Amino acid sequence: MIKDMFDKQVIELKKLWGNKRQLLFQLLNLAMIVFSALMIWKGLMFMTKSESPVVVVLSGSMEPAFQRGDILFLNNAVEEVGVGDVVVFKIKDRDIPIVHRILKVHEDENGKVELLTKGDNNRVDDRGLYAPGQLWLEREDILGKATGTLRYVGMVTIALNDYPVLKYVLVGMMGLFVLTSKEG
Repeated sequence: MIKDMFDKQVIELKKLWGNKRQLLFQLLNLAMIVFSALMIWKGLMFMTKSESPVVVVLSGSMEPAFQRGDILFLNNAVEEVGVGDVVVFKIKDRDIPIVHRILKVHEDENGKVELLTKGDNNRVDDRGLYAPGQLWLEREDILGKATGTLRYVGMVTIALNDYPVLKYVLVGMMGLFVLTSKEG
Protein backbone atom coordinates (compact mmCIF):
# COMPACT_ATOMS: atom_id res chain seq x y z
CA MET A 1 0.00 0.00 0.00
CA ILE A 2 2.72 2.48 0.97
CA LYS A 3 4.88 1.31 -1.95
CA ASP A 4 1.97 1.90 -4.36
CA MET A 5 1.42 5.38 -2.94
CA PHE A 6 5.14 6.12 -3.23
CA ASP A 7 5.25 4.81 -6.82
CA LYS A 8 2.29 7.03 -7.75
CA GLN A 9 4.07 10.04 -6.27
CA VAL A 10 7.23 9.25 -8.27
CA ILE A 11 5.19 8.98 -11.49
CA GLU A 12 3.48 12.30 -10.76
CA LEU A 13 6.84 13.90 -10.01
CA LYS A 14 8.24 12.70 -13.35
CA LYS A 15 5.20 14.13 -15.15
CA LEU A 16 5.63 17.37 -13.25
CA TRP A 17 9.31 17.56 -14.21
CA GLY A 18 8.27 17.37 -17.88
CA ASN A 19 5.82 20.25 -17.50
CA LYS A 20 7.96 23.19 -16.31
CA ARG A 21 5.02 25.58 -16.04
CA GLN A 22 3.14 23.22 -13.72
CA LEU A 23 6.37 22.63 -11.73
CA LEU A 24 6.78 26.36 -11.23
CA PHE A 25 3.14 26.65 -10.14
CA GLN A 26 3.57 23.86 -7.57
CA LEU A 27 6.81 25.36 -6.26
CA LEU A 28 5.02 28.68 -5.79
CA ASN A 29 2.25 26.81 -3.97
CA LEU A 30 4.83 25.26 -1.64
CA ALA A 31 6.44 28.66 -1.05
CA MET A 32 3.02 30.17 -0.23
CA ILE A 33 2.40 27.46 2.38
CA VAL A 34 5.79 28.04 4.01
CA PHE A 35 5.44 31.84 4.01
CA SER A 36 1.87 31.63 5.32
CA ALA A 37 3.07 29.56 8.27
CA LEU A 38 5.84 32.09 8.93
CA MET A 39 3.38 34.99 8.77
CA ILE A 40 1.04 33.27 11.23
CA TRP A 41 3.98 32.65 13.60
CA LYS A 42 5.17 36.27 13.33
CA GLY A 43 1.59 37.48 13.88
CA LEU A 44 1.35 35.40 17.05
CA MET A 45 4.69 36.78 18.21
CA PHE A 46 3.44 40.33 17.67
CA MET A 47 0.08 39.78 19.39
CA THR A 48 1.50 37.96 22.42
CA LYS A 49 4.72 39.99 22.65
CA SER A 50 6.57 36.71 23.08
CA GLU A 51 9.46 35.40 21.01
CA SER A 52 7.96 31.96 21.43
CA PRO A 53 4.13 32.09 21.69
CA VAL A 54 3.78 28.29 21.67
CA VAL A 55 6.02 25.87 23.60
CA VAL A 56 6.06 22.14 24.30
CA VAL A 57 6.50 20.83 27.85
CA LEU A 58 9.63 18.67 27.63
CA SER A 59 9.86 17.22 31.13
CA GLY A 60 7.70 15.97 33.97
CA SER A 61 8.70 18.77 36.35
CA MET A 62 5.23 20.37 36.18
CA GLU A 63 3.16 17.23 36.71
CA PRO A 64 0.29 16.88 37.48
CA ALA A 65 -0.61 20.33 36.09
CA PHE A 66 1.15 19.76 32.77
CA GLN A 67 2.37 16.50 31.31
CA ARG A 68 5.35 15.90 29.05
CA GLY A 69 4.18 16.65 25.51
CA ASP A 70 1.56 19.25 26.38
CA ILE A 71 1.56 22.37 24.22
CA LEU A 72 1.31 25.67 26.10
CA PHE A 73 0.12 28.96 24.62
CA LEU A 74 1.96 31.95 26.04
CA ASN A 75 1.11 35.60 26.45
CA ASN A 76 3.79 38.09 27.38
CA ALA A 77 1.56 41.13 26.88
CA VAL A 78 0.50 40.98 30.55
CA GLU A 79 2.75 43.29 32.55
CA GLU A 80 2.36 41.71 35.96
CA VAL A 81 2.94 38.09 36.87
CA GLY A 82 2.30 36.81 40.35
CA VAL A 83 2.72 33.93 42.71
CA GLY A 84 1.03 30.82 41.31
CA ASP A 85 1.29 31.86 37.64
CA VAL A 86 2.87 29.33 35.30
CA VAL A 87 5.54 31.05 33.23
CA VAL A 88 8.08 30.06 30.63
CA PHE A 89 11.51 31.56 31.13
CA LYS A 90 14.88 31.40 29.49
CA ILE A 91 18.19 31.18 31.30
CA LYS A 92 21.18 33.05 29.89
CA ASP A 93 23.43 30.80 27.75
CA ARG A 94 20.80 28.03 27.55
CA ASP A 95 18.71 27.31 24.48
CA ILE A 96 15.74 25.45 25.95
CA PRO A 97 13.09 27.45 27.84
CA ILE A 98 11.75 26.14 31.15
CA VAL A 99 8.09 25.89 32.20
CA HIS A 100 7.63 26.42 35.97
CA ARG A 101 5.36 28.13 38.47
CA ILE A 102 6.22 31.39 40.26
CA LEU A 103 6.92 30.62 43.90
CA LYS A 104 7.90 34.08 45.21
CA VAL A 105 7.82 37.65 43.95
CA HIS A 106 10.37 40.04 45.40
CA GLU A 107 10.16 43.78 44.79
CA ASP A 108 13.06 45.95 45.92
CA GLU A 109 12.90 49.58 47.02
CA ASN A 110 13.47 50.80 43.43
CA GLY A 111 10.40 48.91 42.18
CA LYS A 112 12.42 46.23 40.40
CA VAL A 113 10.54 42.93 40.42
CA GLU A 114 12.42 39.66 40.87
CA LEU A 115 10.89 36.19 40.68
CA LEU A 116 11.66 32.78 42.09
CA THR A 117 10.23 29.73 40.31
CA LYS A 118 9.80 26.03 41.01
CA GLY A 119 8.44 23.04 39.14
CA ASP A 120 5.32 21.57 40.76
CA ASN A 121 6.94 18.12 40.77
CA ASN A 122 10.36 19.33 41.99
CA ARG A 123 11.45 19.25 45.62
CA VAL A 124 13.46 22.48 45.57
CA ASP A 125 13.20 25.88 43.90
CA ASP A 126 14.96 26.69 40.61
CA ARG A 127 17.98 28.55 41.95
CA GLY A 128 20.10 25.56 40.93
CA LEU A 129 18.89 25.97 37.34
CA TYR A 130 19.58 29.69 37.08
CA ALA A 131 22.84 31.06 35.70
CA PRO A 132 25.80 30.95 38.12
CA GLY A 133 25.40 33.65 40.76
CA GLN A 134 21.79 34.35 39.78
CA LEU A 135 19.31 34.01 42.66
CA TRP A 136 16.21 35.55 41.07
CA LEU A 137 14.68 35.86 37.60
CA GLU A 138 13.98 39.29 36.21
CA ARG A 139 10.85 40.17 34.22
CA GLU A 140 12.83 40.22 30.96
CA ASP A 141 13.79 36.54 31.49
CA ILE A 142 10.11 35.59 31.16
CA LEU A 143 9.01 34.53 27.64
CA GLY A 144 5.38 34.49 28.65
CA LYS A 145 2.64 33.43 31.01
CA ALA A 146 0.82 30.19 30.16
CA THR A 147 -2.74 30.99 29.07
CA GLY A 148 -3.86 27.75 27.44
CA THR A 149 -2.88 24.15 26.77
CA LEU A 150 -3.35 21.29 24.34
CA ARG A 151 -2.77 17.96 26.01
CA TYR A 152 -0.13 15.57 24.54
CA VAL A 153 -0.16 17.15 21.03
CA GLY A 154 3.47 18.14 21.50
CA MET A 155 4.59 14.50 21.65
CA VAL A 156 5.05 14.78 17.88
CA THR A 157 7.61 17.55 18.44
CA ILE A 158 9.39 15.50 21.09
CA ALA A 159 9.56 12.49 18.73
CA LEU A 160 10.92 14.67 15.92
CA ASN A 161 13.62 16.06 18.23
CA ASP A 162 14.52 12.61 19.56
CA TYR A 163 14.76 11.16 16.03
CA PRO A 164 16.04 13.90 13.67
CA VAL A 165 15.95 11.58 10.63
CA LEU A 166 12.17 11.34 11.07
CA LYS A 167 11.96 15.14 10.80
CA TYR A 168 13.70 15.17 7.42
CA VAL A 169 11.64 12.25 6.11
CA LEU A 170 8.36 13.96 7.10
CA VAL A 171 9.36 17.33 5.64
CA GLY A 172 10.49 15.63 2.42
CA MET A 173 7.24 13.67 2.16
CA MET A 174 5.13 16.77 2.76
CA GLY A 175 7.06 18.68 0.10
CA LEU A 176 6.63 15.77 -2.32
CA PHE A 177 2.88 15.62 -1.70
CA VAL A 178 2.49 19.37 -2.18
CA LEU A 179 4.51 19.28 -5.41
CA THR A 180 2.61 16.33 -6.85
CA SER A 181 -0.89 17.25 -5.73
CA LYS A 182 -3.29 18.18 -8.52
CA GLU A 183 -5.61 21.17 -8.59
CA GLY A 184 -9.32 20.47 -9.08
